[in-house]
Amino acid sequence: MTPRPAGRAAILLPLAAVVTAMAAFQVSAAFAKSLFPVMGPQGAAALRLTLGAFMLLAISRPWRAWPKDAPWLAVAGLGVSVAAAVGFFYAAISRMPLGVAIALQFVGPLSVAVFGSRRIRDLVWAVLAAAGVWALVGHGAAGAKFDGVGVAYALGAAAGWAGYILCGRVAGGALGQSAAPLSVSIAAAIMLPIGVAHAGAALITPALLPLAAMVALFSAVIPFSLELYAMARMPSRTFAVFTSLEPAFGALSGWVLLHERLALAQMGGIAAVIAAAVGAAWSSAQTTRPLPTPE
Repeated sequence: MTPRPAGRAAILLPLAAVVTAMAAFQVSAAFAKSLFPVMGPQGAAALRLTLGAFMLLAISRPWRAWPKDAPWLAVAGLGVSVAAAVGFFYAAISRMPLGVAIALQFVGPLSVAVFGSRRIRDLVWAVLAAAGVWALVGHGAAGAKFDGVGVAYALGAAAGWAGYILCGRVAGGALGQSAAPLSVSIAAAIMLPIGVAHAGAALITPALLPLAAMVALFSAVIPFSLELYAMARMPSRTFAVFTSLEPAFGALSGWVLLHERLALAQMGGIAAVIAAAVGAAWSSAQTTRPLPTPE
């Protein structure tokens, strides 16, 4: 059989998947805010996850190939983590700027990177990413009114993303593409009653359903599928540090779609997180070995 690619080639596709997922997520987050005045962040999160779950189930039909020893505890943990990450993040961006919420949310992936590291070199990329995040949002956040509830929501989203990384590597490795529809379906089952309680009939406002479907596609179907593919093929700490690109994508999408202007310090922050992401990718490529080929 043809051997699988080793070294840098083995990490190229997973890294490309992560970048595409983050870009799709940030674009959708900018558009999702337009749903808040009608159904609130809880309703928007519930509708996004529910529509996303239906799309993923229709596309992948995971029941056709159940593995014999599926890690159902990890799958359940992944679903809970997705619900927490999405629900708390939407609640956070309803109370604070998008860039600030994303930066606080990044505490989750950064914690995974730091606590999962065994080499000084990996810690350097995490520290560089953290410095970049501070430069990226510190200028804009310094003059903003402190919102303790919004900060708590963003840190709740951070915990959700940390759990998403840890559970996603296990579930994605065992279930492949089936992990995305299962986890999003669990998250939708958790968030839908909350969304109904807060938004009621506003969840099925006909004029908003096309926008909600687009948000679901770009914030659930595409990102979760690509990220679970990537997490099964790279170390958790590398995935966590590489997501340092997310604040940069958030700032850029805010600039393009919401007409938010970037300060010089914020542009420096973007450069720093990109450097950290490239460094993490390079470090991962240095330690990646060929996977065993079935005989």
